[in-house]
Amino acid sequence: MFRDPFDIDNYAQDPDHYLAVPFVPTEEDTVEAMLSLAGVGPNDRLYDLGCGDGRIVIAAARDRDARGVGVDVDPLRIADAMEFAGWAGVEHMVDFREEDLFSVDVREATVVSLYLLQSINVELRPRLLSQLKPGARIVSHAFDMGDWQADERIKVADGYIYKWTVPAPVAGRWDWTRADGTPCRLELEQTYQQVTGRAWLGETEVGLTAELTGERLEVELQANEATPVQRFILTFADGILKSAVEA
Repeated sequence: MFRDPFDIDNYAQDPDHYLAVPFVPTEEDTVEAMLSLAGVGPNDRLYDLGCGDGRIVIAAARDRDARGVGVDVDPLRIADAMEFAGWAGVEHMVDFREEDLFSVDVREATVVSLYLLQSINVELRPRLLSQLKPGARIVSHAFDMGDWQADERIKVADGYIYKWTVPAPVAGRWDWTRADGTPCRLELEQTYQQVTGRAWLGETEVGLTAELTGERLEVELQANEATPVQRFILTFADGILKSAVEA
C-alpha cells in the first residue's frame, strides 16, 4: 500500500532524544503560504531552522527553483528529509544538516523559515539580525519575534504567518548634497525597522518621516505645512550611505 511520506501518521519519535521544540509537520497549504509571503524564487537560498522532515526546503526547490538548507538537531528527521528530497527529485538543490539552531551560520541565506516557539525565535533574533544581509526575509509560522514587530502578518487555517525584512543599520549621522548644492543632514535613531530622528535642509531644521525596508530608507522632509514635501531614497550597504536620490 502506498504511504505518503509527508503523512503525520508515518512518524515515530525517539523517546530518548530530547527536542526543545516538538516536531509538528506544517500543512501543505501553510508551506505554500510561507513561501509566497517570503517571495521565494530561483535566486534565493532558503534556510529552514528546525526543518523536521524538510518539507519547506523541498517545496521551495521543487516548486520555486530555490536552493535550500534544512537544519535540525534530530538525526531521524534529517534522514527522512534526505530521503524525501530524493523522492522529490531535488536532492541536488538541497542540503540537510544535523546541527544546533544556535550554532548554524546563516550568512548565505536570503530567506529563513521558522516553525519554532516564540521564546526560541527571540533567542535566535540577535543571530539573525547580525548575520543576515539587509533585505533578507524571515517567515515564521504561528510565533512572532517578541518586540520586533512583523512587517506583514497573514491568516492561515492553523494560525498566522509572520514576515520580517532584515533592516540595514542606519542609526547615526548622514550627510549628502542635493543637485542644487543644498546640504542635507539626518541624525537617526533606530529600533529594528522603526526609524526616527532629526533632519536639516541647509541650516533649517525640518520635519522628518522615515520608512526603512531592508537597505532602502525612504524619507520625507518638510519645513512646515505651507512648504512642499522633499522626498529622498537613501540606500545603505555595509554600514555606509551608498546613495541619496531625490524622488
